[in-house]
Amino acid sequence: MTCYVALGANLGDAAATVSRAMDAIDSLPDARVTRRSSLYRTAPVGASGPDYINAVVEISTALAAPQLLGRLQKLELAAGRERPYPNAPRTLDLDLLLYGDASLQSLTLTIPHPRMFERAFVLVPLAEIAPQRVSAAQLGVVCNQAIQRL
Repeated sequence: MTCYVALGANLGDAAATVSRAMDAIDSLPDARVTRRSSLYRTAPVGASGPDYINAVVEISTALAAPQLLGRLQKLELAAGRERPYPNAPRTLDLDLLLYGDASLQSLTLTIPHPRMFERAFVLVPLAEIAPQRVSAAQLGVVCNQAIQRL
């Protein structure tokens, strides 16, 4: 199954954290990173704090979506992720955006990610590695959000 994961961090050395997380995802059993976007700098959305470093990876996996989510959450924890309040600054944030063409909604996972089409920090790097997954109209919706390719 081909899926896409958004990565973000805004605490510590965020660029190094995101790069290490890409490698850690590639090291997961039954998952391989097949494409990596550039790193992007963005201001926090709906929160305060330092700018984020964001990216998106394409993964080929034999894991079911809930299993993959569980492994991504373990990587977040290993990177020191805490959830003290909504939109808190993060050492690492990993969001499962798309899982093939599947639609899924449960208490713990919604695919496609429910806010991905509202965020330049997701759509711009996704369009870089999978332009067929992002339309010009979708990019137009987020064109006023500041994003800088690093």
